[in-house]
Amino acid sequence: MDCLFCKIVAGEIPAKLVHQEETLLAFADIHPQAPTHVLVLPRRHLGSLAEAGKQDRELLGRLLEAVAEIASRLGLSGGYRTVINTGADGGQTVEHLHLHLLGGRPMHWPPG
Repeated sequence: MDCLFCKIVAGEIPAKLVHQEETLLAFADIHPQAPTHVLVLPRRHLGSLAEAGKQDRELLGRLLEAVAEIASRLGLSGGYRTVINTGADGGQTVEHLHLHLLGGRPMHWPPG
């Protein structure tokens, strides 16, 4: 498989790890869009949120819990934004489900 994030999970490509556990990994985005920009993703390849099924409910819940835990640990007490881009029209550029955790500055609406 030629998935960038699978290669990071496998340790083939280095990343600045922020959090890791059995089912997920979090690392700093190499092109940050905010002072804090962390990507949180399942270790298992899952192409996008659109591909998730009932069997992924626990994993999806854990990803969201991890975002909140990481945000707290990184001191984002003033708030943060969580983004999941899905598909080309949604802005997804790597076909591996991942959540963006953005913080460290005020966010504006609409986002894009």
